[in-house]
Amino acid sequence: MFAKAVLFDLDGTLTDSGEGIINCAVFAMERLGIPVPPREELGVFVGPPLWDTFRQFGVPADRVDEAVEIFRSRYVPIGKFENTPYPGIREVLEVLRAQGRKLYVATSKPEVTAREILEHFDLSRYFTEICGASVDKTRSSKEDVIAYLLSLDACKEHSVMVGDTAFDVIGAAAHGIPTIGAAWGYGKTEDMVSAGAAAIAQTPEELLRIIEEEAF
Repeated sequence: MFAKAVLFDLDGTLTDSGEGIINCAVFAMERLGIPVPPREELGVFVGPPLWDTFRQFGVPADRVDEAVEIFRSRYVPIGKFENTPYPGIREVLEVLRAQGRKLYVATSKPEVTAREILEHFDLSRYFTEICGASVDKTRSSKEDVIAYLLSLDACKEHSVMVGDTAFDVIGAAAHGIPTIGAAWGYGKTEDMVSAGAAAIAQTPEELLRIIEEEAF
């Protein structure tokens, strides 16, 4: 069936945001006096809600909000632009739009920040809606964000999700939406497969082929 709507994760899918996110995670842990693990272990900060990941790295529950606040104190002015669109992504968006599909962003990043990043890289113009986490935390997980998009009747057409982590797969599956895993991102391919990804794309070019050729 022709996928009329394509939902994209942001970090690790549209843009390579790892440098800025990891820099800000290190900044927060250092400020809190939390041992900082090797940078190669911190890629898991890309994608999931920050509160979950900081707890995973030993931040006490009563200091998680403080960790997120410190993270954002660097991320908002600096870290969000330590970032770059993945090669080939812009071309994929252009082709999908030309084919008559509606494109959406569904990210657990704060919505205002997601919009700023996409506008900075001149990518926002490709999307019908950009949806992210709300300031009041009532919308934080990928499942929440997709539910909100659906509530707007924004992507009721036959849809497919594109994301680089198991969180994308699980969040989309909660609404009956299949996911194509983006292997170029920060998540593990085996985790996306275990979570039930419908397909795995190794490159943006392969992603386009899968969307064009596969029936989900």
